[in-house]
Amino acid sequence: MMRLFFLLLLVTTGPAFAGPGGEAGRYMEAQDYVSAAFPGGSPAPRTLWISGDLRDAVERVLGHRFAALRLRYWHDGAKSVWILDEIGKELPITIGVTVTAGAIANVRVLEFRESRGWEVRYPFFTDQFVDARLDADGRLDRRIDGITGATLSVGAVTRIARVALLLDDNINTKG
Repeated sequence: MMRLFFLLLLVTTGPAFAGPGGEAGRYMEAQDYVSAAFPGGSPAPRTLWISGDLRDAVERVLGHRFAALRLRYWHDGAKSVWILDEIGKELPITIGVTVTAGAIANVRVLEFRESRGWEVRYPFFTDQFVDARLDADGRLDRRIDGITGATLSVGAVTRIARVALLLDDNINTKG
């Protein structure tokens, strides 16, 4: 009887201790990120169609096909906010990026779904992107230090930062 009790205890509580590992999870809702970026009130979301040269440029940065036809973003003239997903190893990482005057103002991992690489969510990593811009070759103008064991996650966040800067440039130069 005691053995059955412990087996039931393990079966019913095991999932509470198991899980994907590390610190995978949702850290912030997208709307909360947008609200934090625009403390005076969020502008209405806008839509950017991803086609032609813009699609080609985004796919060059990502190194793979970009499936979305359009993206929702928030823009108030000087600032744009992007909520984008990129695959780490196997699952998407949801990342918020705020761009002000052509430079990154903030990067935040909103949701991480994998068992490894979740360290990219911490400020010691994301703060490296603050004030980063794209250089003439479409790369970040600074080196981003990696995290041992999180190489694929670091790459995903870095690619999304570049894409956000590219998209911000597109909406500011093309209207």
